[in-house]
Amino acid sequence: MSRDIHPTAVIHKKAELGEGVSVGPYSVIGEEVTIGDGCRIGTSVLIDGHTTLGKNNSVFHGAAIGNVCQDLKYRGERTFVRIGDGNTIREFVTINSATGEDESTIIGNEVLLMAYVHIGHNCEIGNDVIIANAVNIAGHARVHDHASIGGITPIHQYVEIGQYAFIGGGSRIPQDVPPFLKVAGNPARVWGLNAIGLMRHGFTAEQRSLLKKAYVLLFRSGLNVTQALEKICADLPSSKEIAMLVDFIRNSKRGIIK
Repeated sequence: MSRDIHPTAVIHKKAELGEGVSVGPYSVIGEEVTIGDGCRIGTSVLIDGHTTLGKNNSVFHGAAIGNVCQDLKYRGERTFVRIGDGNTIREFVTINSATGEDESTIIGNEVLLMAYVHIGHNCEIGNDVIIANAVNIAGHARVHDHASIGGITPIHQYVEIGQYAFIGGGSRIPQDVPPFLKVAGNPARVWGLNAIGLMRHGFTAEQRSLLKKAYVLLFRSGLNVTQALEKICADLPSSKEIAMLVDFIRNSKRGIIK
C-alpha cells in the first residue's frame, strides 16, 4: 500500500511514515515523528517533537501536534506526545508535548477532538472520549474512558474527569467530576446521573438504578461526602460501578464538584 504525499509537504528525512499514510499540502512533519499505517494528515498540519501516532488517525487542517509546551518551567528536556489508533483530530486542535524529562502527553484510541480543542502538557485522554469545540484542557489533567465534554469548557490543571461522565458546554471545571454523572453550569454543579450516556453504552436498568441510589446519597441526602461514601458502602450492593465511583471520590486530590 503506497503513501500519498503532496509535493508541497515538508517531511524530515528521519521521520517514519507507515503504509498508506497521506499527507496534504503544506503540512510539516518533524524529525522525531512516527506516523502509523493508514493515517490521513490534512493540509497545513504541523506534527513536531517526539510524537508518535498509531494507526488510522485523521488529522484535519491546521492542527498542531507535539509543539513545545507552554509551561514556564520547561527547560528543553526530552518529552513526548503519544497518540493511539483511530482518532479524529479536527481543525486547529493543539496538543502540546509534556514537561519533565521523559514525560508524555497521551491520547488513547477512538477519541474525537473537535475544532480548536487544546490539550495541555502532561494530559492523559482515555479511550472513546468526545471533546467538543474549543474545550481548553490545562496541564496534567486526565479524562477517563467514555467521557464527553461540551464545547467552550475550560478544565483546570490536575482535574480528573471520570469514566462515562458528561459535562455540559460552557461549564468551568475547577474540580474533579466523578464517573457516571452529569455536570453543567457556571459555576458547575452535578445535575444527576448521565442516564442517556449510560444507556448508549449498554448499562442495564439495574446498573443505572444502583448508581442513581449512590448519586442520591452523595448529593441529595444532606450527608457530607465522607458520610455518604460510608453509607453507600454499607447499604448498597457491591458492584464494579459502585467501587469505581467510591474509589474515584476517595482518591480525588482537588475535591469533587458538588
